[in-house]
Amino acid sequence: MTMHTTIGLMSGTSLDGIDAAVIRTDGRDRVEAGAFLTVPYDDGLRERLRACLGGGSPESVATVARDLTDAHAGAVSALMATARLDPADVDLIGFHGHTLLHAPERRRTWQIGDGARLAALTGIAVVDDFRSADVAAGGQGAPLVPLYHRALAARLARPLAILNVGGVGNVTWLGADDAVIAFDTGPGNALIDDWLRSHTGRRYDDGGALAGRGRIDTAALAALLDHPYFARPAPKSLDRDAFDPSPVAALTPEDGAATLTAFTVATVAAARSLLPAPPRRWLVTGGGRLNHTLMAGLARALGVPVDPVDRLGWSGDALEAQAFGYLAVRSRLGLPLSLPTTTGAPHAMCGGRFHGITVAS
Repeated sequence: MTMHTTIGLMSGTSLDGIDAAVIRTDGRDRVEAGAFLTVPYDDGLRERLRACLGGGSPESVATVARDLTDAHAGAVSALMATARLDPADVDLIGFHGHTLLHAPERRRTWQIGDGARLAALTGIAVVDDFRSADVAAGGQGAPLVPLYHRALAARLARPLAILNVGGVGNVTWLGADDAVIAFDTGPGNALIDDWLRSHTGRRYDDGGALAGRGRIDTAALAALLDHPYFARPAPKSLDRDAFDPSPVAALTPEDGAATLTAFTVATVAAARSLLPAPPRRWLVTGGGRLNHTLMAGLARALGVPVDPVDRLGWSGDALEAQAFGYLAVRSRLGLPLSLPTTTGAPHAMCGGRFHGITVAS
């Protein structure tokens, strides 16, 4: 099979910045990871993005979308300099954009970013709009990384779970005969990050240190867990702001962080009931794998080995960006990006929108 050099770009719900990764792949089961970097958002763009979550005036969203696209073009340029690549060396960019709203129950998902502009700015063809076709067909449009997880984990013992703890948590369950099931488990880091931002001014709980000094409020935790999402069958997915954090509003910064961290752990543990067989091992990717309090809680709750994906030589920071490079190739080959067991779509779904190279305006 022909190998393609791609750059995957991911702007996650944690609002940290832009992850950019080079991979070479055939879009099926061959993947070679290359250079990776993260370009943090400047505070101004981050706050303007935050203000657009859920929607905003057409003028403000259009301006943020343009600036977001330009920031992604800068990330591509920086990554190519690091990897010593020219635009002619790269076949495709997989551009996720930034999610402002995810409401598949209304058949709506909204990622901003201008793929045509990005192609013009970088001189590289772009695939974007990965989720819309799935949602329009009745699927959840998320998570979309499971087929990449399956390619990466082809030689690992199963049943296996790969847990991504970004702004939202999602799990990929891999069984025998390439069986794959995926869904959002519940909150990831978003509630914790928002709590830290409002109570300490920091963007995240570094290493889980604040939560580690706190005590879990069991009544608040029970109230958080009393949400109809957890009774729904899989596949299912969430918006970043699906949960009301008011049960922890009166707690100290330490106790609030501890309780919200326990909430993420409890929702992952509860997700096991939706899996066909208990995983023999959990591999954790995303920023949550760096939260020692969260990881220790997962190990206690799950009772089997829980390891960061980095122990396998994978990059837990790069994985989602790599996945959109992989999915860009699949889109161009007409291969499915999602399955009924990963998003609830009625059949295996292709997707993505292609933008060839044009001249920037």
